[in-house]
Amino acid sequence: MDLFPALPRQSWAPTKETLHRFLQIVGKVRLAASVRRNHWWNVPFHLTGDGITTRPCGPLADGTVFTVDFDFTAHRLRVLTLDGRQVSFGLAGLSVGGFYRRFTGTLAALGISTVPAHPYPFDLPDAARPFAEDEEHATYDPAAVGRYWTILTQVMLVLEEYAAGYSGKTSPVHHFWHTFDIAVTRFSDRHVAQGASADPVTREAYSREVISSGFWFGDERSYPEPAFYAYAAPEPDGLARQPLEPAAARWTESNGAHLALLPYDEVRTAPDARAEILRFYDSAYAAAARLARRPALPGRRHRPRGAGRPRAAVSTGQRRTPASRAAPSQSGNSESSRSYSSGSATWSTSSTAKKPTLSTVRPGSVSKYSRTP
Repeated sequence: MDLFPALPRQSWAPTKETLHRFLQIVGKVRLAASVRRNHWWNVPFHLTGDGITTRPCGPLADGTVFTVDFDFTAHRLRVLTLDGRQVSFGLAGLSVGGFYRRFTGTLAALGISTVPAHPYPFDLPDAARPFAEDEEHATYDPAAVGRYWTILTQVMLVLEEYAAGYSGKTSPVHHFWHTFDIAVTRFSDRHVAQGASADPVTREAYSREVISSGFWFGDERSYPEPAFYAYAAPEPDGLARQPLEPAAARWTESNGAHLALLPYDEVRTAPDARAEILRFYDSAYAAAARLARRPALPGRRHRPRGAGRPRAAVSTGQRRTPASRAAPSQSGNSESSRSYSSGSATWSTSSTAKKPTLSTVRPGSVSKYSRTP
């Protein structure tokens, strides 16, 4: 099995655009039916053994608790209630409008009254068209979705390993339905003063200094192909002059700030792709930590092949150990200064600091909810 299969954006663009809108429809129901968490951790999807899930939602006014799952092995959507009822339907062959009607009809049949508060796409070219009227996007290629699911799972496992090296406040690894990326974020204990113009969503999402790391499937308006990314917010001066690993990684300017990028196709066929991706995340974090003049986190401990975590493939190449260990995560609150004394970066807390974007909004950033979702 190819653990990091090829998935050029153009090869599945019609399917990606359809699936992205499917995810937004279900995500908006999750947004409406979940208890708000700090940094909006309640909003994104989490991964399961066969797809992604909203996790249990509710309870609603009548006590109903429900969960919505995308099954990307059987290519079906499931809606389950706590009392054991469930309805599912196939994803192939549905337009976005057909999916919207089928999904909301399923919710109604189960006695679930929750619907998207704003039933329009978020930050997509057809944002002015209701989901229910979209018959344009109607492509669903199960093979392409299977590759998307394989990549999503592999990246999740890499991000989980990356997150495990940090003892401070760290977000879950989660899949953002509004921008179609997966990320994890680390927060320092310092508050960031937001300017008067900051909307309430951004104010909460970036209330602490963060370094975020993730994976993006590409977008026609910005970086066009799949890539691993990392950014710091607020951004310390001189960040883009810091070295990155491996050699294919680079800094790119975005929205007046900088984003570390490692193109997916540059690393996916490496003898130990996971190690190369971790080197990238580690080096991006270390860049911010160096500028903060804080002790680096301990280096990634070398583990013999097969030790500590299962590996589907073993490389004969020696795994390189980064000089420092730490990674950005997508959320977090305050932690005691003690928890960061071993290496968390604290950097400029300027309320006017710009944050990088891959699109009109940053991948993995909850501030993408700043307009009506």
